[in-house]
Amino acid sequence: MREAWRGLYERLRALERPRAAEALPATIDRRRVYVLPTRFGLFYGALVVAMVLGALNYNNNPALLLALLLGAAGLASLVFAHLQLSGLRVETVSAEPVPAGDTLWLKLALAAGDGRRRRGLRADLGAAHATASLGEDGRAELVLPVPTHRRGWLLPGRIRLSTTQPLGLVRAWARVWPRQALLVYPRAEATPPPLPDAGGQAGRSHPARTGESPEQLRAYRPGDPPRSIAWKHSARRDGLVVREFERSQGLDVLLDWQALAGLAYEQRIARLAAWVDQAEREGRRYRLRLPGQPQLGPGRGHEHRHACLRALALLPPE
Repeated sequence: MREAWRGLYERLRALERPRAAEALPATIDRRRVYVLPTRFGLFYGALVVAMVLGALNYNNNPALLLALLLGAAGLASLVFAHLQLSGLRVETVSAEPVPAGDTLWLKLALAAGDGRRRRGLRADLGAAHATASLGEDGRAELVLPVPTHRRGWLLPGRIRLSTTQPLGLVRAWARVWPRQALLVYPRAEATPPPLPDAGGQAGRSHPARTGESPEQLRAYRPGDPPRSIAWKHSARRDGLVVREFERSQGLDVLLDWQALAGLAYEQRIARLAAWVDQAEREGRRYRLRLPGQPQLGPGRGHEHRHACLRALALLPPE
């Protein structure tokens, strides 16, 4: 029975406007606004009907007048709730890119040019919701948390805008279906090996000092070259340790896809994403070389990082 009701609900949702993704800005006209009573509104309506029947039965004119006034207030709230959404304009949908698995904060910009205050607006996207009100300037921004699961473009889908103002007797709602996609970065590798040198070989750099003092050693990470393992010290410990290296800050780092041929497809993407962040932290200029694409860089900074992570995020699936 529950599945049948759910199927009916989904079919009714498919009939709501808009029925396809739309470009923004989009204006919500009166044909896109739907109104239904809330639970409190149903109780209120039943109470008004009972009052009317009782007043007619007992020929009580004051009670009948009160019931009619309450009914008129309910009808007025329906009209006002409809006007809260009618004419509302959805201007933009935007979000700062985040790594896959993190929460993406979707910003929904609303505006209205008629100068009317619109209170108690609510936006719903899946399980997430946010509320806002339009003041005298006619603008508001709602922020919705959206979970991410994979890299690439994320389509937000249908966003429901609703209100129960002014009396909570009815709920007016409209849906907006933005065509704009949001970017999700690839998830970086948690413990990547050191940055490669200018030739693209990971771990190839110059030792910081001669010798193998304990201060120059660290725990082995997957992907460290075998030649960097300090075998003598590893034999006296529970696990492998490797020599720390110091890199020449004057050379550009080459992040080359082909140099990671021993890793799986998605692991390569995660490794390169981690190296991009590591190069930014160290203030190094870096280049990114991906198959079938022009080389990015050398460069550094926010714009270059975004260009590199965007290229990694939009690589085709394996």
